[in-house]
Amino acid sequence: MIVRTLDELKKTGRYAEKPGHWSSARYLLRDDNVGFTMTRTTVAAGSTLDMQYKNHIEANLIIAGEATVTDLDTQSEYHLSPGAMYTLDKHDKHRLHANSDLTIVCIFTPALTGTETHDEDGSYPVL
Repeated sequence: MIVRTLDELKKTGRYAEKPGHWSSARYLLRDDNVGFTMTRTTVAAGSTLDMQYKNHIEANLIIAGEATVTDLDTQSEYHLSPGAMYTLDKHDKHRLHANSDLTIVCIFTPALTGTETHDEDGSYPVL
């Protein structure tokens, strides 16, 4: 059984942040051998992130806050609030705009190592 606290993640390098913009608490990573990654991501109100996960599928569950996600290929916009979920099942190029402080539980497959950083088009490499 794996049990972790936010304090433990911060002490063990499983936490990353850009103060005033976002944070990522990485609860499960590839070295946990469960086949996926689970994070708790926060995004500060007013932040806009353009991303496209070319090498991963990502599912997101909104826990707190309000946001808009836009499919940048179709320009379809979706309002997100607590209990809403969106999945980038086709490696969708998208824009997330946090209308208020946002808390999201994110699931990635394949699993991340935890050291990835977004490249110029907003995706993570496969490490």
